Amino acid sequence: MNQSKLSPDLLKLVDARHGDPFAVLGRHPENFGILVRVLLPHAEEAAIAGGGLLMQRIEGTDIFEWRGEAAQVPERYQIIWRDAQRQEHITHDPYCYPPQLSDFDLHLFGEGKHWHAYRLLGARVHEAEEVSGVLFSVWAPSAERVSVVGEFNGWNGLCHPMRVHGNGVWELFIPDISPGIVYKFEIRAKNGDVFLKSDPYGLRFEVRPSTATIVEAPSTFLWGDEPWMQARAEFDWQHQPMSIYEVHLGSWQHGPGGELLNYRELAQRLVKHVKSLGFTHIELLPITEHPYDLSWGYQTIGYYAPTSRFGSPDDFRWFVDHCHQNGIGVILDWVPAHFPKDAHGLAWFDGTALYEHEDPRLGEHKDWSTLIFNFGRYEVKNFLISSAVFWLEEFHLDGLRVDAVASMLYLDYSREEGEWIPNRYGGRENLEAIDFMRQLNEVTHQQMPGALIMAEESTSWPQVTKPTYVGGLGFDLKWNMGWMNDTLRYMEKEAIYRQYHQGELTFSLLYAFTENFLLPFSHDEVAHGKHSMLYKMPGDEWQQFANLRLLYIYMFTHPGKKLLFMGSEFGQGREWDCTSTLDWYVRDYPFHQGIERLVQDLNGMYCREPALHALDFDYKGFEWIDCHDAHNSVLVYLRRMGDDFFVVALNFTPVPRENYRFGVPEAGSYEEIMNSDDSIYSGSGMGNREPTLIALDQPWNNHPHSLLVTLPPLAGIVLKLKPESAAGDITAG
Repeated sequence: MNQSKLSPDLLKLVDARHGDPFAVLGRHPENFGILVRVLLPHAEEAAIAGGGLLMQRIEGTDIFEWRGEAAQVPERYQIIWRDAQRQEHITHDPYCYPPQLSDFDLHLFGEGKHWHAYRLLGARVHEAEEVSGVLFSVWAPSAERVSVVGEFNGWNGLCHPMRVHGNGVWELFIPDISPGIVYKFEIRAKNGDVFLKSDPYGLRFEVRPSTATIVEAPSTFLWGDEPWMQARAEFDWQHQPMSIYEVHLGSWQHGPGGELLNYRELAQRLVKHVKSLGFTHIELLPITEHPYDLSWGYQTIGYYAPTSRFGSPDDFRWFVDHCHQNGIGVILDWVPAHFPKDAHGLAWFDGTALYEHEDPRLGEHKDWSTLIFNFGRYEVKNFLISSAVFWLEEFHLDGLRVDAVASMLYLDYSREEGEWIPNRYGGRENLEAIDFMRQLNEVTHQQMPGALIMAEESTSWPQVTKPTYVGGLGFDLKWNMGWMNDTLRYMEKEAIYRQYHQGELTFSLLYAFTENFLLPFSHDEVAHGKHSMLYKMPGDEWQQFANLRLLYIYMFTHPGKKLLFMGSEFGQGREWDCTSTLDWYVRDYPFHQGIERLVQDLNGMYCREPALHALDFDYKGFEWIDCHDAHNSVLVYLRRMGDDFFVVALNFTPVPRENYRFGVPEAGSYEEIMNSDDSIYSGSGMGNREPTLIALDQPWNNHPHSLLVTLPPLAGIVLKLKPESAAGDITAG
């Protein structure tokens, strides 16, 4: 038969450009009977099961038809067909089933308010009228045709074209297939281009460099962290310690042959290490599926899939559960600011700029050669917010760190004049992104009480951590990038020059309580030629380690929650390389052992003493004693909660300061409870263990009493008043 004699509908079908295959395939009334029509590209012959009803091929096509009485074929029927090798196949006809997606779900998604959109879109094991299979659905409103393709149909887009709903969601229930199959969506754009895409809502992907999505079975994982989750919902995090160990799973540790470890093995090793050092949380660099190892996970393809590099989704559930059962929280670095241009991903998804902006002045990050989400589109916001809810709910994560917030806030971020488009008021603020972030924080806090959302925001944007109802963005915490940059810039200077830059250390206290700040020494500070934390420090080897110990005691006594990147806890010398593991062998050497012991003791002191963490976000928790002694490069301050306080004195030069005087608020005997120059940290051992420090009845620094202490070189000390001596009557000396 000449195909030109086919009806327009059938011609579109055989050309794989029909947008409504259910109109021509399946079971349909015809005259006084019915017509059953199937499209079977791999079949030599076909029949309707149950009655030996042989179907006729339309000459020159792969379309088979049967006409007869309605009573001969039930509404849900099976097709038997044989391929060229005479192998017999039997399956229920996908095109005899009605739509499986509810109108209410589709309506919520269209409004951008379906917070569990991953239960609507993607590929899910499904049962329709007691027949099991997989329900596929995808949002592609500008596509002319979408098909599900995979090994199960020879990757042939003719086999399983999908039906489309009015809001651009395509769906198809394919009976008789099981979890574990790989698939993609074959999309025909309106201009005739045909291409393959991975599932944006895919729950699991092939291991790179393969890019197909895998149908994941419903999880059967049994959680054992109920006590943790119940306590977390009531967790008073603002007044509790948070010390976070940031980890890149691909380079933390490898197996004996250099292979990547499974989530379960990583969990056991990580928890042991983190608990021994006293950290309260682990933060993972993005494990959302990504095609390129060297992106560290920041160029995400699978916003709903833990990367298969380290195992299955249930393996990752085990990871989180094991952490929780050992008292360790888990935070995920999450990237809604941009996505990569990989052909199988979100870019130009249905032949149009669907997830991104079409205009590169709005839609492209030139710094990273990535694309920017169109936050003004309801379905795109829904995609991202649903992803956040997914990770918090499905994997019991305790928080998300939102990457590159500044790049979302500003339309002119890293752009020259003429390279950006102002908002509708003529300003540089990205109003749609601001609305997205506020909605993200409102929804996640409502859906998952106790989960924390943190912003990596590097500018002076106001009220990042203030509630949305007062005009804030609604984040819980903000990374204090200003403190980090000022502190490292100061510490990298030779000690002799530090006296001229005292303000770089004191400036942070002018704004320390304007937001809920987290103090980060993260992966970004030990890569791309910036050197390791150790080798940022000036001087010879002894001074480098002393400077690093001093930096850490300053960090742990400064207001704000804490974050330290892996390897920094033992002073790795080599800059971080994501392709190899940390230099664990250096822990055999005393200087490195000293750094690790100090971090362990600092975590212990910080977590144990409310005065060091309970008022991290309140000016009442901090008081300068002396911030003006720039000549000696010395800082002295109090950390307090109520009547309980600690005195912190820091000497940023290699010159010991003996009989150094500063004021204290109360009389009595003071005990040195921390000294970064202690010999147990491989320091020189200079300090104030003996004799007892007695507060003198001599006012100093606007305080009624004062101490004479020894300040060790390049070191910090922490002093605490002995309770039994607080009322002592000490004469001036």
